Amino acid sequence: MKILMISGSKDREGRTAKAINTIASGANRAGAETESYFLPELNLERCRQCESDGWGVCRNEGYCIIEDDFAMLVEKIKSSDVVVFANPVYFSDLTESIRGFLDRFRRISAHQKVKPALSIPVAGLCLAGGGGGGSPTACVNLERILQVCGFDIIDMIPLRRQNLEAKLPILELTGEWLASKPTS
Repeated sequence: MKILMISGSKDREGRTAKAINTIASGANRAGAETESYFLPELNLERCRQCESDGWGVCRNEGYCIIEDDFAMLVEKIKSSDVVVFANPVYFSDLTESIRGFLDRFRRISAHQKVKPALSIPVAGLCLAGGGGGGSPTACVNLERILQVCGFDIIDMIPLRRQNLEAKLPILELTGEWLASKPTS
């Protein structure tokens, strides 16, 4: 069992990292192998809309021609049993790194050769700082994009800085549950 964590946070010591580390702890205890990537640390460009119609080989071939860390991360996703997207919430929405990655990902997932391979169970968590009210909206946005990508969405977890400590035990249990490879 392999669980991949993809974080839109730049802070490896911040609240979003604490949340995914807690999920990983529960998953590891249940026998799963976990791996985490922090998108802002990777070399990821934005979509170029390569051709005059706004598409490119992504639509026709199911891959992106940009040579950066995108293809590596796509392969990591394809070889995982479960994926967790962790989004620190700014302005009640997705971070630029998660949005940029998923903008490209949904383009390749539109190709029929790729879509069947991507019915991987996925969970999302959106953790808001500040007043904390933006988590539900960010979860809705993340869920919508993950649906378009063809993932099997098994959970969306809204969190806020005000309740993170209280929810850490639940996140650890969530990690254990994810290790069972749940499906919708």
